Amino acid sequence: MRELRYNPLTGQWIMVSSTRKKRPWRPKDFCPFCPGNEETGYGWEVLLLPNRFPMLSFDAPRPERDGFYRRARAIGQCSVIVETPEHNIRDLDELSPKAMIRVVELWKNVTAELKKNPRVVYVSIFRNKGEEIGVSLTHPHGQLYATPFIPLKVRLKLENSRGYFKRYGECLFCRILREELESERAVYENEDFVIFLPFFASWPFEVHIYPKRHAQWLTQLGRKELADLADALRVATGTLNTVLGRGMPYTMMLYQAPFRGTYDFYHLHVEFYPILRENGKIKYAAGIEMGTWDFTYDGVPEENAEKLRRACGEVVKRIDARGKCFT
Repeated sequence: MRELRYNPLTGQWIMVSSTRKKRPWRPKDFCPFCPGNEETGYGWEVLLLPNRFPMLSFDAPRPERDGFYRRARAIGQCSVIVETPEHNIRDLDELSPKAMIRVVELWKNVTAELKKNPRVVYVSIFRNKGEEIGVSLTHPHGQLYATPFIPLKVRLKLENSRGYFKRYGECLFCRILREELESERAVYENEDFVIFLPFFASWPFEVHIYPKRHAQWLTQLGRKELADLADALRVATGTLNTVLGRGMPYTMMLYQAPFRGTYDFYHLHVEFYPILRENGKIKYAAGIEMGTWDFTYDGVPEENAEKLRRACGEVVKRIDARGKCFT
């Protein structure tokens, strides 16, 4: 069974799929993403695979009507992005610059392809890393969900950035970027992208990556900008994996504008949600966070940003970065 169920209290769609229960959980003697397996074959450097246990599918059946509650077809696409043939790469900072560029080029190409599909409204490209996050397979990979609706968090961002643009005549994200560049929360910049811990961070070491140029989709980025995005992603993950002296578990989300409509006021960006506040101490989204979606911040963002700056200084030397850390 696969369907969408509408929550009338929050205005969001819940993706329901019974096939998810069948997915493998951390197999010890087999990796489906390594070269030479049935799905992967040989001779590739980065790979887009259909998720074998998807929440969404373009052939999803039409659900029966259910009185008061709304259901809809779980139309869409769920894919796995296998980022490298090498199984023991621990994170994106261990990829070579060329390998990371191939990953972001795949993101751009699949975005361009899905924008042509009239049944896709939004694409979420994301990455889960670390046992504490609940990753089921350790081979380096990300995921993609192409949905027939705009996710709730994206709708909130659109609403607030649209309102700001109407009031002040400028992009809210561009204004945030100017503020952060002048703050002690800025961590790293190259010619086209900036990494910072935002003033309004929810997670102790949360970092965002913004392009300096106002753009809504990856499809608007040129080759050099893609290379600088790849560089920023390597630096961001390297910094997170250095700041506490251990691999950082996190979720990463790439935000683009929806595919239907005009969103000149919106701005492409990446957000990382690392879940450790100290080595061995997890920042749990519990009580107030789960109940209200309002976060508490354990510490001072500017102090954690300073830790990230110091870690960044170690990373840029190790990975031959294209830009510089803030000091």
